[in-house]
Amino acid sequence: MNPTIDLILAHRSIRQFTQEPITASQLDQILSAAQSASSSSFLQANSIIRVTDMALRTRLAELAGHQAHVAEAAEFLMFCADYHRHGQIVPDAQTGYIEQLMIGAIDGALMAQNALLAAQSLGLGGVYIGGIRNNPAAVSEALGLPDLVIPLFGLCLGHPAQVPEQKPRLPRALVVHENHYQAELDRPLLARYDQQIEAYYQARSSNNKQQTWSSQIRGILGKEARPFMQAFLQSKGFNLK
Repeated sequence: MNPTIDLILAHRSIRQFTQEPITASQLDQILSAAQSASSSSFLQANSIIRVTDMALRTRLAELAGHQAHVAEAAEFLMFCADYHRHGQIVPDAQTGYIEQLMIGAIDGALMAQNALLAAQSLGLGGVYIGGIRNNPAAVSEALGLPDLVIPLFGLCLGHPAQVPEQKPRLPRALVVHENHYQAELDRPLLARYDQQIEAYYQARSSNNKQQTWSSQIRGILGKEARPFMQAFLQSKGFNLK
């Protein structure tokens, strides 16, 4: 092990923060780390919006499902897929393709992971806010996002005011395959993991519940997931060609 791996393995989502601000030097290092992430074809097809207006923060917290930490964190960063900049450089650019959308989403996630790891290395904590996509059109309007710019997710950052228990991940044998995909699910191994997750949820210090991982996934995937998203993407110029 080394300090970098130790930091990665110690990851926890932080949703409660102290009032201590993030310094300008810390924020500069976090943003520099984000921009140092790999970029497919060097397109650099992302933008980050630092939201400092507290009224806007409150509005975004509501749109994300009334997540108070969006307004309470020391910093809130919005990660966006952005081809508007490219369109200004190349007015006849061929945009709106699924592959471009995937690049924007993947590269945005790489940037955000770099940002969070940098923050954690400075003693800070954070949590990603996918709930931003609950109301993507309203979020876009609030942030003034033009065509070919879409909000992917937010990132709360600050000084942790909690040390939550670490959530167990899937057994490696269910995730890592060798040479070929193993289509047959190891159900006994999954059953043991379900028991582990159920025990975790019952024992953790906050938001206790009785639920296995399989039942959680069944609840999520047993209904439509943001069915408005395709129409929103098309309205922003991603025609899914």
